[in-house]
Amino acid sequence: VGFTTSDPRDTRSTEYCTDVAKMIQAPIFHVNGDDPEAVIFATQIAHDFRHEFRKDVILDLFCYRRRGHNEADEPSATQPLMYQVINKKATTRTLYADQLVQEKVLDRASADAMIEGYRSDLEAGNHVANALVREPNKKMFVDWSPYLGHEYTDVWDTTFKLDRLKELGKTMNTLPEGFVLQRQVQKVIDDRIKMQTGEMPLNWGAAETLAYATLLDDGFLVRITGEDVGRGTFSHRHAKLHNQVDGSVYIPLCHIKENQPRIAVYDSLLSEEAVLAFEYGYSTTLPKSLIVWEAQFGDFANCAQVVIDQFIASGETKWERVCGLTMLLPHGYEGQGPEHSSARLERFLQLCAEDNMQVMTPTTPAQIFHALRRQAVRPIRKPMIVMSPKSLLRHKLATSTLDELANGTFQTVIDEIDPINKADVTRLVLCGGKVYYDLLEKRRELGLSNTAIVRVEQLYPYPQQRLAEVMAEYPNIKELVWAQEEPKNQGAWLFIVPRLYEDVLKSGKQISISYAGREASAAPACGSPYLHAKQQAQLINDALAIEVEQSGDSK
Repeated sequence: VGFTTSDPRDTRSTEYCTDVAKMIQAPIFHVNGDDPEAVIFATQIAHDFRHEFRKDVILDLFCYRRRGHNEADEPSATQPLMYQVINKKATTRTLYADQLVQEKVLDRASADAMIEGYRSDLEAGNHVANALVREPNKKMFVDWSPYLGHEYTDVWDTTFKLDRLKELGKTMNTLPEGFVLQRQVQKVIDDRIKMQTGEMPLNWGAAETLAYATLLDDGFLVRITGEDVGRGTFSHRHAKLHNQVDGSVYIPLCHIKENQPRIAVYDSLLSEEAVLAFEYGYSTTLPKSLIVWEAQFGDFANCAQVVIDQFIASGETKWERVCGLTMLLPHGYEGQGPEHSSARLERFLQLCAEDNMQVMTPTTPAQIFHALRRQAVRPIRKPMIVMSPKSLLRHKLATSTLDELANGTFQTVIDEIDPINKADVTRLVLCGGKVYYDLLEKRRELGLSNTAIVRVEQLYPYPQQRLAEVMAEYPNIKELVWAQEEPKNQGAWLFIVPRLYEDVLKSGKQISISYAGREASAAPACGSPYLHAKQQAQLINDALAIEVEQSGDSK
């Protein structure tokens, strides 16, 4: 659809706007909009082609805007010559009426009577479309009533029977006879079998795929799309397995049980805006489901920002359309540069209000298991934005047990896990995501007994009550530190600092609040691995109050 203030020479380099369709070799029908019968004929051909061959077909309705792009527009201001021609042209109705009169299909009086009848109906408020559907097809309706009117809650029962969980794990790691896997993939499957027997702790990929399996077992449709989601960008998921002999594909999640709900795993193109927009629409029409879109890197959500701003963050407030879409955005500073580090956590937090969505930074396999289950089994439909890890997918400390999956729950805040005396703690470090493990390892290395590390796993809705309960267990806190990998003007700092001040004020204690992280930056991350490592070491030292001498010794 053209815009009357634009010159056609500025809108494309080809003769027709539909020439872009030539790249997919779709048939293109050009038809004169001033010839109604030709328009109907071309439309019928296009419809028949689409119905018969299930292929795309393009119809170019070649016409013009007579009055500009709205009622108040004066198009001749920017298109003087074009609108001199248009103003002299008879309207499509006049041209067609003259044709019918000339062909003696009707007389002039009948043609004029149609105009008067149409105008009278408009003024009377009557329907003017003869084929108007007054009753919708109720078979197409979706019953959203079970998912409406609920108060938001963080707590929900996401437990699952341990015996059945083990059965599902065994089923998902049993391959068809003669199915040959690539060597590294075979090791993933072998390790997962050991995880089901307790010989190994569960890693991220095992817990995530078990979450999908349990939801299918509970009767929920599961759909996962994005770039390389079958394997997983970082080779952790392996939901799709490829036979090395004949190239056939086996999806274990399709074989959970007989008559199970549908599981869809689609590797999409790098067309983030298109794919995310489709999944948003899908999730607003299918409530009993878990719909997941994963970015190849979290940064790639930039290309779908308009969908996030216009629909995901604001759709419920603007249109009262609820949506349970889940976005997995790989996020974490690994020294890979500015386009492979940040999922722009700060942008999502800036859009948060009125409990419109959930933003989280989970750090354990059990946490992603329960977050995914909670998203589906809880009768509340809110978008869930997950700052998904990269290095944590195989981190030696980022593991969980089958019992934690079966009998645990999602924790918005995770307290200190080491057996330290809480009365000795004077410095409390709050953080989220992968940086937690860097802080933990350094604190253990130095044996710091006065510093505790608490993880804020859900940033929004802000877990104020739970965080206050955890902080209250440390009676002698003097310093409260927010540690993050992102630059100071990014990440969660600007979102969380006013809330921390409010929490401290309510506690009535004299506690200082400080920041540990990278300096403010126009880019999400630096491009030098050396500088990255230096910055990372510095922010860990800042968070734990470690003084570093010039020689490199710390004290």
